Amino acid sequence: QVQLVESGGGLVQPGGSLSVSCVASGSIFTINTMGWYRQAPGKQRELVAAVTRGGSINYADSVKGRFTISRDNAKKMVYLQMNSLKPEDTAVYYCNAEITTIRNGIVNEAQNYWGQGTQVTVSS
Repeated sequence: QVQLVESGGGLVQPGGSLSVSCVASGSIFTINTMGWYRQAPGKQRELVAAVTRGGSINYADSVKGRFTISRDNAKKMVYLQMNSLKPEDTAVYYCNAEITTIRNGIVNEAQNYWGQGTQVTVSS
């Protein structure tokens, strides 16, 4: 089994900074793309940022220049540093990863996994 566990998040004032992190565990063979999505009340879940195993990064236009995604392949972790936060950044932030697992020496097809989500609230 694979688990993604997020940490961080919380309440911050507009203009402030916050970071979230996510660690993957389980019968992992490789981790391909890792990323962060968010879902605000009444809205669809949307991509915030993603980083491939090779380091290619993609950001949503709404967070470019404010958010920074990074990953540590050895630790199986992905991070999101959020600066200049705005009230519209308020959402539940979900870690996502495409992971290939191995069991009994057999490598399985890559699957998409999600964390449980962590709340980020930007409010004065």
